[in-house]
Amino acid sequence: VQLQASGGGLVQAGGSLRLSCAPSGRIFSINVMGWYRQAPGKQRELVATITSGGTTNYVDSVKGRFTISRGNAKNTVDLQMNGLKPEDTAVYYCRIIMSGIDYWGKGTLVTVSS
Repeated sequence: VQLQASGGGLVQAGGSLRLSCAPSGRIFSINVMGWYRQAPGKQRELVATITSGGTTNYVDSVKGRFTISRGNAKNTVDLQMNGLKPEDTAVYYCRIIMSGIDYWGKGTLVTVSS
């Protein structure tokens, strides 16, 4: 199974971006889907997750600005990012847990200019 993330790019502060992640290959039971990010010189951190039942969780710094959702195909996960700030600059990674197995995408760069 491979995860393909897309939607990163350069945006000015206050702008918006939408990230999408789609797994390819044999899809089993998806438990949790999520987005993580790693800024230069910092550890990777959780941004948002969504369970198979639709329960969402966000890091405090993005609450009210970011929204995680599952795509129409239910196997994809999107992250709508509004009100972006320079401190949101990072490589964003999608993660999917299927049947207890962890899968990570390669990451997509989000750069927010001030």
